[in-house]
Amino acid sequence: MMNEYLNISPEVASAISEGRTLVALESTIISHGMPWPQNVETALAVEQIVRDAGAIPATIAILEGKLCVGLDDRQLEMLGKSTGVWKVSLRDMPFVLSQNLAGATTVAATMRIASMAGIKIFATGGTGGVHRDAENSFDISADLTEMAQTSVAVVSAGVKSILDIGLTLEYLETMGIPVVTYRQDEFPAFYSSNSGFKSPLRLDSEAEIAAMLNAKWNIGLNGSVLIANPLPPEFEVPLEVMELQIVKALAEAEANGIKGKEVTPFLLKRIAENTSGESLEANIALIKGNARLAAGIAVCL
Repeated sequence: MMNEYLNISPEVASAISEGRTLVALESTIISHGMPWPQNVETALAVEQIVRDAGAIPATIAILEGKLCVGLDDRQLEMLGKSTGVWKVSLRDMPFVLSQNLAGATTVAATMRIASMAGIKIFATGGTGGVHRDAENSFDISADLTEMAQTSVAVVSAGVKSILDIGLTLEYLETMGIPVVTYRQDEFPAFYSSNSGFKSPLRLDSEAEIAAMLNAKWNIGLNGSVLIANPLPPEFEVPLEVMELQIVKALAEAEANGIKGKEVTPFLLKRIAENTSGESLEANIALIKGNARLAAGIAVCL
C-alpha cells in the first residue's frame, strides 16, 4: 500500500485502517461499456448497493499518473462523459501512468490494483475470455492469465457471451482457476442465465463461497475464483435471440476492420443498438446483482 503510484481515497483508506469490508469495482464499464448518462447512473447505484449490503465500494481507475482506489462523483462523471479515456489492461498500465492519461481499468488491471490495496473481492459485469476463432487469432483475454496469479475473487455474470464460452471454461480449468456458479448448475452467458455449458461447481450461499475462498487461499493456492452469478430471468435476453445479434455484430466488426481491445466495446454498442436497448437493460441489471452478491460474500469473508 506504500506504492508511490497508489492513490487510495479517504473513505477507502479509513475502511482499510478500521478493518471494514471492501469490494472493488472496475471503471471500463463506465467509459466503454455503457452510454452517458446510464454509465454514471449505474456506477453510483452500484456503489450504493455495495454500501447497503454492509461494505465499502472501491471503484478503480487510472487518473493523473495514479492508480486510484475509490473515486468521487466528479471523477466518475469525467470517466462517463470524456472521450479518449484509455481502456487499460495490464500491458497498458505503465504507459498510461507515465503519460498521465485517464484510464478505465479492465478486469485484469482492476484485479491487480485491488490486490495492491489488499482488497479480495471484485464485482464486474462479465469477464474476458477466449475469443471466437481464437485458433486463428490467438486472442485470449489477459483477464484469464491475471486470474491465474492474483488472489482476488471475481463476481461476474459469467464470461461475455460474445466470446467462446466452452473454450474459456477449458482454459480456466487448465490454469487452475475454480469456477463456481451461484444457485444453479448451468454456467451463465452474461445476458442470458443459461449458456448450454454445465458449471464446474455450484454453491448456494454467500457463506459457502466465502468458505471456499478461505480454503483456497489458506492452503497457499494463489489466484482467483470466478464466481458466476446468473442474471434473473425477468432481465435476461434469451440465448438464441442474443446469439443472432452477436453473430451479426461480429460480422460488422470484421467488415469494419475492428480488432484487439476495440472489439468488445464495438460489439456491446452494436448489440445494444440492435436490441433496442434490451441488452443495455440486462447489462445494468447484472452488474447491480453482481455487486450485491460480491458485497455479501465479502461480508462473510
